[in-house]
Amino acid sequence: GRKIFKLSMKIKQLLLVLLILLSYTTLKAQKVFAVNAQWKADVKVYVVDAAWKADLLVFKVNTGWPAEKNNGKWFFTASDWSANKTIYFVDAQWKADLTIYFVDTEWRAGWKDQSKISLMY
Repeated sequence: GRKIFKLSMKIKQLLLVLLILLSYTTLKAQKVFAVNAQWKADVKVYVVDAAWKADLLVFKVNTGWPAEKNNGKWFFTASDWSANKTIYFVDAQWKADLTIYFVDTEWRAGWKDQSKISLMY
C-alpha cells in the first residue's frame, strides 16, 4: 500500500512538472490574430512579393508550441484574446509598420531588418 502511494505521488509530481513545462512553451509561442479593422491592430502588416523586400520572413506553424518567440514562426489563433499580437493586413506597403514574406520552410523564418524586431514584442 505504501509503495503504491509513493509511486502515485511521484506520477502526480511528474505530471505537474510536465504541465508547467507545456504551458511555458505555449506562452513562448508567437501567436498572432488577424483583426478586421486597422484601429484594432498592434501592428499593420503588408505581404510583399519577394523575400528580399521583407522585414520579416514568416513561416506559419500549425500549433502554438513549435513557434519560438519573435523569430518569424507564427501561429494564427482563432481569437484576439489568445494572441500575443494582433495584426492587420494593409493593402499598400506605405501603410505598413512591418513588411513580411511567407516562406515555405521553417528554417528560412527570421528577421531581415533587426530594427523592426521590437514591433512584435
